[in-house]
Amino acid sequence: MMLVDSHCHLDFPDFEADRDALLGRATDAGVGLMVSIGTRISQFDKVLAVAERYDNVYCTVGIHPHEAAAEPKTDAAQLIALAAHPKVIGFGETGLDYFYDHSPREQQQAAFRSHIRAARQTGLPVVVHTRDADADTAAILAEEAAIGPFPGLIHCFSGSRQLAEKAIDLGLYISLSGILTFNKAEDLRETVRGLPLERLLVETDAPFLAPVPKRGKRNEPSFVVHTAAKLAALKGLEADALATATTENFFRLFTKVPR
Repeated sequence: MMLVDSHCHLDFPDFEADRDALLGRATDAGVGLMVSIGTRISQFDKVLAVAERYDNVYCTVGIHPHEAAAEPKTDAAQLIALAAHPKVIGFGETGLDYFYDHSPREQQQAAFRSHIRAARQTGLPVVVHTRDADADTAAILAEEAAIGPFPGLIHCFSGSRQLAEKAIDLGLYISLSGILTFNKAEDLRETVRGLPLERLLVETDAPFLAPVPKRGKRNEPSFVVHTAAKLAALKGLEADALATATTENFFRLFTKVPR
């Protein structure tokens, strides 16, 4: 059995003291690959350095919507140039966050579209963050898809069934985090029951959102097994079958990663 943690932040200071040990725990838990996600262009060298250090870690390059105003304005060409490195396998995370509104919405939207353009031109997936912005996220995805198709996923999905179905209709995938295990997440679980297994991935978003039974702890890639177990139960699958399916989905989407 092999699982993939499709979204974590291994460059964060939270992991500075024990990164080697936590990657060892991930391997012991059956997590064979991890994707460390970029959130700031200005800090991309740190993200890339972690991916270069470990054979089973890849990364993305991008600007989180929280950082859209603070980071240098970055167009698709700049993102594409940074993605030439063999360890860079996608763009993001990018998208819209209207819950915190740390950056003006128009700047979030502009950055989001730049990342999508990079995905369209390269065939590398865009990693989408969306919170309290379902309508605008769906609209931008649809508008950009009308220009031309692009691969991508909505990470840490906790939105509406309508957003999930729209994303899937446009060819995107859905990645599920520890939120799936939370006691108050029954609406999300009901949505996930109806989503096609061939479009689902699992992630931790570590160091955030540790799943039950690790709630309150610093999250880490090895904990993705708990989210995978919950997803397997929702889909009526054995753990091995769920791991095989979600890992195959990962390779189908992240085509730059060698099998």
